[in-house]
Amino acid sequence: MNFETLPGFRSFLPDKCFIRNYIFDSWRSSAQSYNFQEYDAPTLEPLELYKEKSGDEIVNQLFNFTDRGDREVALRPEMTPSLARLVGEKANSLKRPVKWFSVGEQFRYERPQKGRLRSFYQFNVDILGEAGVGADAELIACLIDSLCAFGLDSKDFKVRLSDRELWVRFLKYWGIQDAALPSVLSIMDRIEKMDEETALEQLKEHFLAGTEAFVQSVKALFKVKTVSELKAFFISLPEKEGQVVDFSNRIEELGVLFSTLQAMGLEDYIAVDFKIVRGLAYYTGFVFEAFEATGKGRALAGGGRYDNLIEKLSGNSMEAVGFAMGDVTLLDLLKDKAKVPEYKPSADIAFIFSGESEAACALEDAHGLRREGYRVEYPIKKMAFSKQFKDAGQKGIRFAFIYGSEELSEKKVKLKDFKSGEEILIERTHAVMLKAIKGLL
Repeated sequence: MNFETLPGFRSFLPDKCFIRNYIFDSWRSSAQSYNFQEYDAPTLEPLELYKEKSGDEIVNQLFNFTDRGDREVALRPEMTPSLARLVGEKANSLKRPVKWFSVGEQFRYERPQKGRLRSFYQFNVDILGEAGVGADAELIACLIDSLCAFGLDSKDFKVRLSDRELWVRFLKYWGIQDAALPSVLSIMDRIEKMDEETALEQLKEHFLAGTEAFVQSVKALFKVKTVSELKAFFISLPEKEGQVVDFSNRIEELGVLFSTLQAMGLEDYIAVDFKIVRGLAYYTGFVFEAFEATGKGRALAGGGRYDNLIEKLSGNSMEAVGFAMGDVTLLDLLKDKAKVPEYKPSADIAFIFSGESEAACALEDAHGLRREGYRVEYPIKKMAFSKQFKDAGQKGIRFAFIYGSEELSEKKVKLKDFKSGEEILIERTHAVMLKAIKGLL
């Protein structure tokens, strides 16, 4: 019987695992350069945790079941609810701001398609307990630097920035009441994917006779690309009787965010784009998504400010902003841009010997170098001297220590550099062998 990998899941043979770990290492290095601390959480969580955050409709997207303890549980589809629970439990003892990141596997029961699988890995970075715009800027900068770490630049990707708070004020200017805001924001999040007739039909319930005028205003907002254009757009809105909505202070906040990113030299990576709405109801402020520069494909990453979610899930109030980046869409982009590193499974050093006494000496030295962190190839079965040389060359190993009876009688060993062909005779001591390798690397 042949068993295949389940749909939407992946097996990682060594070459694929090498690339996966390259992505993980780069993510960790980027987060740590901003002094974020790594955390983790259980893969299996109470189902209610996700229902509380996203509503009952989330259940159809989850791998969920009732366990032997009669508990309703689910494989985690995202990290944010777990983060909220963990931070909420320790809210009074954590030094603020809390700067945490994680790299972990998530699961969603969805139809597998390009850029979306049922099992995927995600890089989550969050700052909690800081309301100022500096936290938003740091998160966006970390996102940009995380992508740049793979050899990408502003010609390869852009971060599109919007603001849920300005969207809320804009909708209130058009007379939308608080209860209807989630519904209208959800439509705005999907409006680019709708034909105009469908959009008008869905919006009529909320805007009645003003629907067409609202859609035309939205089209103008979607064309805005800079803070100055945004300011001009809101200034140009005609006054509405009984509607006094202040946009100016929020635009100033957005200007501070842009100025901070500009001071970091990141302005080429950022664009104002109010087509970014982030349909999830818990976002409360600036929101952003990273895309391939031409806009093709799925978002590479997304996030924003969610100041009320920690309190909702834990009962402890704490401001929060964060982003998540998945490995599937990222790897698709790296392949498109020829930025995937070549898999090289070779060891650093091979040990080659002729007889049993030489083999024992080689094994002792190989074990010592392994403890120093070198990747060492030592034959685990008996092999002819010439075959050992051939095997080391085929595996692409750079160096070899060669043990012959004559050299060992003088307490020496040969070091061969396969790249240059050079051979040197050195003393067979741990210190000398280490120094010789370090000198050639």
